[in-house]
Amino acid sequence: MNLLVELFVEELPPKALRKLGESFAAVLADSLKAQGLAGADAAVTSFASPRRLGVHVAGVAAKATDKAVQQKLMPVAVALTADGQATPALLKKLASIGAGPEVVPQLKRLPDGKAEALFWDSMVAGATLAQGLQKALDETLAKLPIPKVMTYQLADGWTDVKFVRPGHGLVALHGSEVVPVQALGLTSGRTTSGHRFEAAQATVSIESADSYATQLRDQGAVIASFAERRAEISRQLKGAADALSLTPIDDADLLDEVTALVERPNVLTCAFEAEFLAVPQECLILTMKANQKYFPLLDSHGKLTRHFLVVSNIAPADASAVTQGNERVVRPRLADAKFFFDQDRKKKLEDRLPGLAKVVYHGKLGSQGERAERVRAIGHAIVNQLSMATLPYTVDADDEFKVLDSKVKQAAQLAKCDLLTDMVGEFPELQGIMGGYYARHEGLRDGVAIAIEDHYKPRFAGDALPRNHTGTVVALADKLETLVGLFGIGQLPTGDKDPFALRRHALGVIRILVEKNLPLELPALIAAAVPPFGELIENPSAALLTFFADRLAVNLRDQGYSAQEVDAVLALNPARLGDVPRRLEAVRAFAALPEAASLAAANKRVGNILKKVEGELPTTISLDLLKEAAEQALAAALNTVQPDADRLFEQHDYTGSLQTLAALKAPVDAFFDDVMVNAEDPALRANRLALLGQLHAAMNRVADLSRLA
Repeated sequence: MNLLVELFVEELPPKALRKLGESFAAVLADSLKAQGLAGADAAVTSFASPRRLGVHVAGVAAKATDKAVQQKLMPVAVALTADGQATPALLKKLASIGAGPEVVPQLKRLPDGKAEALFWDSMVAGATLAQGLQKALDETLAKLPIPKVMTYQLADGWTDVKFVRPGHGLVALHGSEVVPVQALGLTSGRTTSGHRFEAAQATVSIESADSYATQLRDQGAVIASFAERRAEISRQLKGAADALSLTPIDDADLLDEVTALVERPNVLTCAFEAEFLAVPQECLILTMKANQKYFPLLDSHGKLTRHFLVVSNIAPADASAVTQGNERVVRPRLADAKFFFDQDRKKKLEDRLPGLAKVVYHGKLGSQGERAERVRAIGHAIVNQLSMATLPYTVDADDEFKVLDSKVKQAAQLAKCDLLTDMVGEFPELQGIMGGYYARHEGLRDGVAIAIEDHYKPRFAGDALPRNHTGTVVALADKLETLVGLFGIGQLPTGDKDPFALRRHALGVIRILVEKNLPLELPALIAAAVPPFGELIENPSAALLTFFADRLAVNLRDQGYSAQEVDAVLALNPARLGDVPRRLEAVRAFAALPEAASLAAANKRVGNILKKVEGELPTTISLDLLKEAAEQALAAALNTVQPDADRLFEQHDYTGSLQTLAALKAPVDAFFDDVMVNAEDPALRANRLALLGQLHAAMNRVADLSRLA
């Protein structure tokens, strides 16, 4: 038969409901499976609504089957005397497990390591469902991911209970029978409550485990399943938006939160005054989502319209009062946003610069004003590196490096000024975005305004990168300033704790360097970011390079590259991260060649030989000392292959460079078959080591091929 458990409580925290529901179902079902009361593949259905957590488990037994258990007691040498009699230690052990001396003849002597031990075979009675469910329920409540625990008293006025919200009912049905269990001072039954306002009857008596969801829907006006309720809201949102030829904003977190606020959703269409559309749409969208849990509607160009959708928990015949009420409630919010926007534009960003000196960034790193100066200095250094890069970096026709440097300086100085605006004070999520709007309002160069808006990008995984050269440089400078400064005062991430989001900042730097293929070298960037701090920090370059390497490796593996491929490329510590994707693709293509395995193994062997060389490795190859035919053939093959491999490498054709090495397979194999590297003649040995050194250098310019062995 199937099992249904429901815990009925006061309104649960909406942002936590989904996880609470998933955990309640998973932990309870896993406990039943572990006790043998449910099969390992038993179907589990989770229920979670604003006032209930529930789970339906298919195929639950009334009693678990008895289990044969073999228990190790103690070593034979301790358990038995020389003549085979039970020692006091053995008798005491048997008494502790409920057995007497009469079971001694039944004990088994079995090997246990180098000695023998006594084992006792017994049958353990399977748990009844009442016992097993009580244990499962206790474990489940103890493991719930509760964001904040409440303490409340039971009806007796004395007993305290700690839980996420006060409990009011407990349902536990095996088929149609009540399973006697207790939780939070509640005793199980079959009755629960429906919707506060819409239920056909206030109390719903659940007939069986399988009728729970249907009865709640029909009699209680509640969609108990979180997933079903969410899907229903999505369906209604799309229908209401389609009727206006508009699109609801895509926000999975908002959809989850609203799903956790209603038991039977009813989507209604509302609108606000068109005059508010003069305010940046990010402000309006944020206030509607964050404060009111509304779904703004966008037109076909992604522009905000005056229409928005409300997910109501009631469905009156005449919904006008509900829609008018929501329109009335949102109006002051939008008016506040308009007021902040109008007030902020009365003061230029540049005029706010002195105020940054009064805003503390970090107790050991000074103010936001000092930080802005460091970002400016780092940005200037990055522009210099771009202008002198070996690979050409093309800027816009009107964006020569002097002009770019001027834009970077201006954007870096003004980028944090919007932190002092009323709008960002009310909505910190809009920092950068509002700076861009205010910069455009002042008539600043569009490249500077875009850079101010984009300098936080990428804010999260999958976020867009800065759109122009100025924004790219300022974003790099801002992230490097954060990383160098905090690493320099020892504020490193530990375990899962990263209060300053340094992993995200590092990944942002990596993405910008890689995806924009910038001709910049990471060690040089970090080195340029250190001097602006003066005596405030210790030089963190070594620790930061290790940190970046770890983040890069994780990121590449997440993209689908194998650990071997990633290790092979990163083992060389490539300074220019823009090269890394092409090196990885080259390694992948090389690994697919039939010669790859043999060459990788040979490369590893060469590396091991060279590691054992004492002193400096010989570098000069004398043709006169190439005595064996195999070493002559290898030297000739190297002279033929290496120029082509080097030429392709310099052209950044890493795939072609590696593939030319395939021609070395036969001469390398023959060399190791026929030639003794460590010859007794020192000159001969040095010559062969020089040949292997040249081979090793040629094979490992793109990646450390030995990592593929």
